[in-house]
Amino acid sequence: MTIRSQIKGCGSYLPSRIVTNAELAERIDTSDEWIAQRTGIRERRIAADGEFTSHLGTKAAQDALDDAGMRAEDIDLVICATATPDDTFPSTATRIQKDLGMTRGAAFDVQAVCSGFIYGLSIADNFIRVGQAKTVLVIGAETFSRILDWEDRGTCVLFGDGAGAVVLAAEKGQGTTADRGVLSTHIYSDGRHREALYVDGGPSTTGTAGVLRMEGKEVYRHAVVRMAEAIDAALESNNLTAADIDWLVPHQANLRIIESMGRRLKLPEDRVVKTVDRHANTSAASIPLALVEATRDGRIKAGDLVLMEAMGGGFTWGSALVRW
Repeated sequence: MTIRSQIKGCGSYLPSRIVTNAELAERIDTSDEWIAQRTGIRERRIAADGEFTSHLGTKAAQDALDDAGMRAEDIDLVICATATPDDTFPSTATRIQKDLGMTRGAAFDVQAVCSGFIYGLSIADNFIRVGQAKTVLVIGAETFSRILDWEDRGTCVLFGDGAGAVVLAAEKGQGTTADRGVLSTHIYSDGRHREALYVDGGPSTTGTAGVLRMEGKEVYRHAVVRMAEAIDAALESNNLTAADIDWLVPHQANLRIIESMGRRLKLPEDRVVKTVDRHANTSAASIPLALVEATRDGRIKAGDLVLMEAMGGGFTWGSALVRW
């Protein structure tokens, strides 16, 4: 017998304010055509004044609990993946824990930028496998609009705000790839590439939050290679081939990268979940947001084999293979 971490429910939340490329073009030297051709992005959501990462995360978490038919008191552990926490401390996860009315278990944040949800899923799966938790809430929540230089057209057009969450619960499996639940996770990092994608501030350096800085071409070059490696690791560790994959749910950073990963797996275009056109890059929130959309519209069904992959600043990258 094997203990598997099954996804029992998923939830999402997007701020109500939509900012289109055309609106950005009124403020900076850009155009809808320029942004869409290079990224696939048409619009993004922006959190309202006074709307924090914890608020977004709490709403997504409650949506996931409702979807799972569970209550906050059923959860043993809350993991919040975010690069835009409410405070330096305490963790955003503890604020979400409080807002959900949860007074038991534990809560902490994970910081792996755009790979954060994969990292969080990996940690949750390991907690469940070794018996330290039976139910875990994994949240990806971001307010990237708060750390953007809105005069830098190379970065401010790329990101948006949002949150997504999943509820994982321990279930018995046979130890084969036919089991429902998380089959494997694979996480990596290489700190030598800090300068390619970073925020130029922090408590122990500048004492300020700073804003995002990025070398776009360098990030793109590494993303294509690293995410392909993570995909290969997921397939090889489970003795599967690309032909076994039903759905690719990638990090939603750039349409060209998303499509290149789909082509690598020889997946039909309609088997690659894409939300980047409407959400932009929501960092750690992008994969769970895409999962919610693809499950609620009926695309992803029970028994489907779902491959997720991401890369973020650090560099960090990783993949997860899940039988829905």
